[in-house]
Amino acid sequence: MFYDRAKIYVKGGDGGNGCIAMRREKYVPFGGPWGGDGGRGGDVIFVADEGLNTLQDFRYKKHFKAQRGGHGMGKNMNGPAGEDLIVKVPAGTVVREAETGRLIADLVEDGQRVVIARGGRGGRGNVHFASGTNKAPRIAEKGEPGEELWVELELKLIADVGLIGFPNAGKSTFISRVSAAKPKIADYPFTTLVPNLGVVSAGEDRSFVLADIPGLIEGASQGVGLGHEFLRHTERTRLLIHVVDTAGTEGRDPVEDIKIINRELELYDPRLAQRPQIIAANKMDIIPQAEENLARIREAFGGQYEIFPVSAATGQGLHAVIQRVAELLEELPKIEPEQPEEERVTVFKPEGRFNIKRDMDGNWRVTGKEIERHVAMTYLEEEEAVERLQRIMKLMGLEQGLVDAGVKEGDIVRIGNWEFEWTQ
Repeated sequence: MFYDRAKIYVKGGDGGNGCIAMRREKYVPFGGPWGGDGGRGGDVIFVADEGLNTLQDFRYKKHFKAQRGGHGMGKNMNGPAGEDLIVKVPAGTVVREAETGRLIADLVEDGQRVVIARGGRGGRGNVHFASGTNKAPRIAEKGEPGEELWVELELKLIADVGLIGFPNAGKSTFISRVSAAKPKIADYPFTTLVPNLGVVSAGEDRSFVLADIPGLIEGASQGVGLGHEFLRHTERTRLLIHVVDTAGTEGRDPVEDIKIINRELELYDPRLAQRPQIIAANKMDIIPQAEENLARIREAFGGQYEIFPVSAATGQGLHAVIQRVAELLEELPKIEPEQPEEERVTVFKPEGRFNIKRDMDGNWRVTGKEIERHVAMTYLEEEEAVERLQRIMKLMGLEQGLVDAGVKEGDIVRIGNWEFEWTQ
């Protein structure tokens, strides 16, 4: 099956916890701290693979988590770093943050890599917190949580040329004639339910990738029919071949068909309406209707597009189309991939240091990536570590902020998944 959309959850590995340990050796009365650091969590990395052409695998597996870092140990031994999780996606996959729609990456080149969720850094062991006034600290850091987010994947096939046109215009027959693609062909609308790709040889070491886009109909840009599901696959093409039923075998007017399809392209994305286009006037083997309509097509569009009379069923005129397409592609620049507007914001980058609000039950809720990170990395069971957290909160201005907000003795203050009782 062909799937070109998916929504998945990704999480970088948490950092390993730093260790609280003291050096205890015979004849060493004042050994001091000896706790090692935690290892860094692994990243979730997407890699473009041109051997893939569908997002079907993400239909069954939707959660991807990298390995967490190992915990620090005594004797000042650091924990190992977590392994990165490599996730292969088809070349042409666009990755967006599900919640905001923000572009994260556009993977178009085979082997292109991008970190989607970064692993957390390892917590520091207590050896880092020794000082002249505290030579045996019982303070260490827990590992930093890895980034986590839901992302939407959208596949846009990478093809040089796109075949567009109404259902039964002959696009599938066209691509089967000029390439090794074997699409399903039948004499009824919407035979083609998924895009088909074929490599076309134009001789002299020239070739290009051709995509057969399932038939568009009027209203496709608004979601009518099947074509709207696949219009995105025309966005990367450099040239469009507009296949039209010149004989009008379906009872439609070929001149009006061209106008309708071009209007749908413009409504979907105005840039597509500006894309270079040639018209393949198909079914020329059916006369005299085809000859009469070809003259009308030339009269209506001859000054705007190159028009080639062809018959996909017999092969008539196809060689001339392919040669002209190859010539045009040598002149046309490649479509540049989308670029993120700004560098991706990491999970714990502070945007405003904190926010204070009341929960429905009347207790206090403090939010903010920076403060939530500090709490998550604190050993709350260790008195010295909690004292250090309190100093950090005071320096951040959180303590005064709660007082100004009206917090009272005995109130519950929630930060992330933790609850604290407020005391003066």
